[in-house]
Amino acid sequence: MAAKTDTNPEVLDLRGLKCPMPALLARRHLSRAAAGTTVLVMTDDPMAPIDVPHMCHTEGFEVLSVERDGDAARMVLATK
Repeated sequence: MAAKTDTNPEVLDLRGLKCPMPALLARRHLSRAAAGTTVLVMTDDPMAPIDVPHMCHTEGFEVLSVERDGDAARMVLATK
């Protein structure tokens, strides 16, 4: 599987899911992805912009950006 670049990330739409599901599903997706894969995670859980980056730091994934708009968030994450 070829690694994705920042300009063409994989999209993981987790809108409608509540804590802790966005962090758990993002972790599963990232741990199965090839090294260097970039993933755009979309959520509408107000805790996800806190929980998902915390999971990334704990599990060794990179947080490239977090954008919030009310409860909605777009996070760009990457495998190392």
